[in-house]
Amino acid sequence: MSEPHAETTGATAKRWGYLAEFDSVGALLAAVEKVRDAGFVKFDAFAPFPIHGLDESMGIRTSRLPLVVLGGGITGACAGLALQWWMNAFDYRYIISGKPFFGLPVAIPITFELTILLAAIGAFVGLMIANRLPELYHPVFQSARFRARATTDGFFISVQADDPRFDPAGTRSFLVDAGARRVEELEEE
Repeated sequence: MSEPHAETTGATAKRWGYLAEFDSVGALLAAVEKVRDAGFVKFDAFAPFPIHGLDESMGIRTSRLPLVVLGGGITGACAGLALQWWMNAFDYRYIISGKPFFGLPVAIPITFELTILLAAIGAFVGLMIANRLPELYHPVFQSARFRARATTDGFFISVQADDPRFDPAGTRSFLVDAGARRVEELEEE
């Protein structure tokens, strides 16, 4: 009979952080501001619907995604115009009733379509990269209360254990003092 592996016998799970549950939107916003003001940087808030002012309360800066979309749109417009100019005025000149080789009014539909297409692709790819998607697993999914209430009526804050300000006992009591109804420890898998 073989001996058991060391990793399966006495392995203890590593603490990922805490998940705190709150009663209302107001309690969540107040707690998020307290967490931010206390100096925590690795925390997140979860709510079943968008909450106006949550980003500002968390201290999240403005997204650079509009610049990515603008860059995609400008690239699409330039590519559309350059493609049509190259094909009609340079590579394959074809004289039709004395019309110019390249005319801007004729090029507008394709230029518009490429502008929209590359802006949309930029928005999609930019969102996927910025949000680190697809993320098929997150430690908060371990919590039965989170799974049951996060999309209906639950308001949660998670604080990661690798945050510089994290202290197991101090962070738990801090979250309770901030108004948490329940604080749950999460483990990494």
